[in-house]
Amino acid sequence: MTATITSNSKVTLNFELALASGDVVDSTFDAQQPASFTMGDGSLLPGFEAKLLGLRPGQSATFEVAPEEGFGQPAEANFQRVPKSLFDESSLELGMVMSFSNGPEGELPGIIHAIEDEEVVVNFNHPLSGETLAFRVEIIDVE
Repeated sequence: MTATITSNSKVTLNFELALASGDVVDSTFDAQQPASFTMGDGSLLPGFEAKLLGLRPGQSATFEVAPEEGFGQPAEANFQRVPKSLFDESSLELGMVMSFSNGPEGELPGIIHAIEDEEVVVNFNHPLSGETLAFRVEIIDVE
């Protein structure tokens, strides 16, 4: 009997993650190696895992994950104002991703959201926050 994906299954699959615009963000379909993970181990979005429940090897599916089930909505508190003098203004561009020191926790990526006269507004929300995510999956194996 073919195994069905349950809350503790080890799953091997190919996936494609795209935005509502159709832009593909990530895919394993062209990779040498499919993705493997254990359901519920925290490595994937709970909203993604919930859509896999009940699928079996050989099945394919397409589905969407709303922001609330994915990376959430952008939080206003994650937009920080930083003195413009701390940047190299000649290379500063809207939308550029920069790495910022997060103390003992290491580095944190931030997106340049606005460039003002004295300050730069940096967005520290996840880059996919606020996005509805479109997935295409092909289940290869379930244990």
